[in-house]
Amino acid sequence: MPDGIDFIVLWVDGSDPDWAREYQKYSASPAGGDNRIRRYRDLGIFHYWFRGIELFAPWVRKIHLVTCGHLPPWLDKNHPKLNIVKHSDFIPEKYLPVFSSHPIELNVHKIEGLSNEFVLFNDDTFLLGPCKKSDFFKNGKPRDIFSLNAIIQSSIAHIKINNIQTINHRFLKRDIFKRNLFKIFNFRYPTIEIIKTLFLSIWPCLPGFLDPHQPQPFLKSTFRDVWNEEGALLDQTCRHRFRTSFDVSPSLLRYWQLCKGAFEPIGHKDTFSDGVSDLSSAQEFCSKIRSGRYRMAALNDEIDDQACYTELQAVICDCFDELFPHRSAFELEANDIK
Repeated sequence: MPDGIDFIVLWVDGSDPDWAREYQKYSASPAGGDNRIRRYRDLGIFHYWFRGIELFAPWVRKIHLVTCGHLPPWLDKNHPKLNIVKHSDFIPEKYLPVFSSHPIELNVHKIEGLSNEFVLFNDDTFLLGPCKKSDFFKNGKPRDIFSLNAIIQSSIAHIKINNIQTINHRFLKRDIFKRNLFKIFNFRYPTIEIIKTLFLSIWPCLPGFLDPHQPQPFLKSTFRDVWNEEGALLDQTCRHRFRTSFDVSPSLLRYWQLCKGAFEPIGHKDTFSDGVSDLSSAQEFCSKIRSGRYRMAALNDEIDDQACYTELQAVICDCFDELFPHRSAFELEANDIK
């Protein structure tokens, strides 16, 4: 098995005509699930993801770029650290085509040549400052935060409930706390998270977890273990071409690592996740990036007003261009782009 830490990043171009034809074919189904088009929209900032990796994580062994087959026109496909992976390369044919990230992410451990230690990125999660290997893995275990949380109403609340129900079926809270007390109440965590965990710990079962929307480190062995133990449940989700309220998500595998104690504590005090829906929220997101206080950030595209989309896109692109003004080695020269 390859040594080192790999990155996996998922990308989709909702404007690709071939992809759009497939999307329209299946999204018309009454059982289509969550098929909102902004889940597939490219804000035109993906090249900044590569610039951040090159600047702040040059130690990465391999980057596995996962798409349905299309690629950004500016991408240098011959970069020695880049492995281009199509859905059909690792996802069983019975699940294809797929328009939900859940089946894709639940099968990434099958990517050929993937290291046992890897970090799963979405294309809206960015490195903003220098990162060390130990920010993601320590002593061969993923770095993470164990923080209990209540599940509140949201568009993915049902999925979170499905995840935590599965965890409570498999693990006893008292055993988790007994084995991992000092990982659960750890000085590295923000004080508010320790307090929440303390109060919620009196609940007879696990009520839910804090879900940081950040690059998530995993062990490939975790995926194999969960597939062995909950294969029927994962198979059910993988058969949904679009997100549904009956799904489980890759967070289930993260929770599994936490409950097994297969992690090393980290506080995530220098990361943030913001939704951008209007000019004010876009400016707030950019202000945080420019502050220099954060090592990682996630940008959630919540723009429903198409009339202001172009303006917000320009604001965000200008901000990233200030941080990453120079082309990375993953990008072609301008005159080589077809």
